[in-house]
Amino acid sequence: MSLAPVTVPLGGPTLPQERRLVTAIPGPRSQQLLDRKAAAVAAGVGHTVPIEAVAAGGGVVVDADGNSLIDLGSGIAVTTVGSAHPRVAEAIAAQAAQFTHTCFMISPYESYVAVAEALNRLTPGDHAKKSALFNSGAEAVENAVKIARKYTRKQAVVAFDHGYHGRTNLTMALTAKAMPYKSGFGPFASEVYRAPMSYPLRDGLTGPEAAARAISIIEKQVGADNLAAVLIEPIQGEGGFIVPADGFLPAIVEWCRANDVVFIADEVQSGFGRTGTMFASDLFGIVPDLITTAKGIAGGMPLAAVTGRAEIMDASHAGGLGGTYGGNPVACAAALAAIDALENDGLLGRAREIEALLRGRLEQLQSADPRIGEVRGHGAMMAAEFVDPATGAPDAALTAAVAKAAIAEGVIVLTCGTYGNVIRFLPPLTIGDDLLGEGLDVVAAALSRA
Repeated sequence: MSLAPVTVPLGGPTLPQERRLVTAIPGPRSQQLLDRKAAAVAAGVGHTVPIEAVAAGGGVVVDADGNSLIDLGSGIAVTTVGSAHPRVAEAIAAQAAQFTHTCFMISPYESYVAVAEALNRLTPGDHAKKSALFNSGAEAVENAVKIARKYTRKQAVVAFDHGYHGRTNLTMALTAKAMPYKSGFGPFASEVYRAPMSYPLRDGLTGPEAAARAISIIEKQVGADNLAAVLIEPIQGEGGFIVPADGFLPAIVEWCRANDVVFIADEVQSGFGRTGTMFASDLFGIVPDLITTAKGIAGGMPLAAVTGRAEIMDASHAGGLGGTYGGNPVACAAALAAIDALENDGLLGRAREIEALLRGRLEQLQSADPRIGEVRGHGAMMAAEFVDPATGAPDAALTAAVAKAAIAEGVIVLTCGTYGNVIRFLPPLTIGDDLLGEGLDVVAAALSRA
């Protein structure tokens, strides 16, 4: 039986910026959609928050039952400039009214070129650059590897422990974690090797020491003469928001330069203002040869890119790169508006303000609760790792319990980590201080009861 219709509120920052629980979560309307989902959608497509989202903006997501949840996830770092940002929404509508598709490889259009120009300008380094646009982070990573192989005429690729790079066949091979991303889906692409990541909480090594360990393994197990590219997230995402020790990334970059190996920075999750700089690579003073971007690039529209040194990007023959929807004109219009907001609305500074609030509150909790083993991250990309205080072992059960309790109380939080023991905080940069503080209050209360 259908429920009576409800008025859907307007999205964007005009939504009341409040946590509001009208029903238990899920409410009856949301449960109705979840029942339909179970019947119609493949079981492998899961969900974290059991609601039917009908509007979002600022720092909240509103469901079909009228509940308003504090958003500390941004759709996994996508709605960095806020969901339904006014200029992004206007740009999407205007472009959709002109044309929604021609295929850039058939009939080019200006917005694709403008996005490429913006990426060439914004990404680290002052060398000549070029870009190519795609649809998703995984597609960008696949193409970065293709480009590196074509340029170097070598085949092997090194990725790192705890890394996540996507769900396609090649990117599953590059991703470190089996469940839920890889288990049962093989065989995977060949010539992919893995090196140890700098993980200060668990390896106790300095950056240079961790780099020397990784380089030794790369040289022994792969060999620079066979290696096309080293691929790494400057701050790992799904792996647990792992921030490498100072000196680790520069040492890896230096080794790559000395050995004619392409250094690829996967900034799909950490890019576009998320860390308080336009790209996380800027935090570490590194200049990638190639950089992959997606998620926050277009305010919620599907778009991704590979940007890099012009001579590397030009290695492919004509027709070797592309795709039917790559650089869709509506997504490009959204990207230009989102980039404008990041550059001109003070959002990089806002990310640093959010970091101060998150870090201060999480470290305060850590000082009183030894189950928080580490607080880490940059900007609006912060995390708390939960451990057994007696052994330091990862505590996935505690992490899941805290996240579930917070969601039940109207705060969207996401877990991550190789061991499933990290809660990550990815609020939109448009969230207000009061709302962010209230969300952290709810998480703290959930932890105290766990």
